[in-house]
Amino acid sequence: MKTIATVLGARPQFIKAATITRAIRQTEGLREVLIHTGQHYDDNMSTVFFTDLMGQAPDHNLHISGGTHGAMTGRMLEAVEGVLSQVRPDMVLVYGDTNSTLAGALCAAKMHIPVAHVEAGLRSFNMKMPEEINRRLTDHCSDLLFTPTDTADRNLANEGIESGKVHRVGDVMYDASVHFGKQAAEKGELLASLGLKDRDYILATVHRQENTDHPDRLGSILDALAAIAKEIPVLLPLHPRTRAKISATGLDQLLSKLTCVEPLGYLQMVEAERSAVVIATDSGGVQKEAFFHKVPCVTLRDETEWVELLDSGWNRLVSPAQGSKAIQNAILSARGVAGAAVEPYGLGDASDRIAQVIRAYLA
Repeated sequence: MKTIATVLGARPQFIKAATITRAIRQTEGLREVLIHTGQHYDDNMSTVFFTDLMGQAPDHNLHISGGTHGAMTGRMLEAVEGVLSQVRPDMVLVYGDTNSTLAGALCAAKMHIPVAHVEAGLRSFNMKMPEEINRRLTDHCSDLLFTPTDTADRNLANEGIESGKVHRVGDVMYDASVHFGKQAAEKGELLASLGLKDRDYILATVHRQENTDHPDRLGSILDALAAIAKEIPVLLPLHPRTRAKISATGLDQLLSKLTCVEPLGYLQMVEAERSAVVIATDSGGVQKEAFFHKVPCVTLRDETEWVELLDSGWNRLVSPAQGSKAIQNAILSARGVAGAAVEPYGLGDASDRIAQVIRAYLA
């Protein structure tokens, strides 16, 4: 029996891991140990995802959150090393581009444990983003790189990563959308509880530091959403850190114009996404989820890793630096706009393919 230690810590990773955890459980000869760093720690950002999606609590919860990037990553490195020394896994599996990702990959590499990286090869080419640093470093110390798209493959080839390490499997977020979408539709309680109607509201999410840590950008986004709310309701699930930044910059009064809620569990978020007329976000994962549900998306950033969604017309970029009016116009003009009929993210079987590649590698 081969042991895989999965290191994760943030909401998008819990969603991705749910489908792969299921595939690992169904693969003969593999067992998994779940290590939660604690990067996202409250019930809405963490506990509900393990309960709803994985049906179990993590095997190890390190309770590490807050502080600077260096301090957080350093504490995670020390704590993950302790768990890996105890578990002695045959492989460490990491997801995406968070501090938890980098800590898990770097710790394993230094302990000479093979590293597998899910969602490898994504690039924004903006080295000011912590996520870009994390994903690049993780890719270059990984032994198995699971990519979602041909663009990701090309990025890794351009950086000199051996092609034999790279496995195009498709996107595990699409797996999750297929697997959990029916459950979300069956629940269907969120809209009624908030007084919202199907295809008659905008869904918005804001959490990236490039927006929340710059009052001008954050102010432009909230000004635009408040103006839009005069015409159509705006649902805004608020990340705890975003809410704190809004309060610190004195923008609280704009929230009264919006339908603000605590972070949503995954099934509730799927319901909110499926029923929105437009999604406005700075999240990488939500951009893709919008596409999976065939909802037009406006990305509130200067660039995106998911360039195929721009090319196909399902997504459009608007920089918050352009100001409130540009954001407002981009969101309102996206209503009713469908992109091309494309399938860039595979067939919904990425998780099974990943489990089989890992099994063959460890054999």
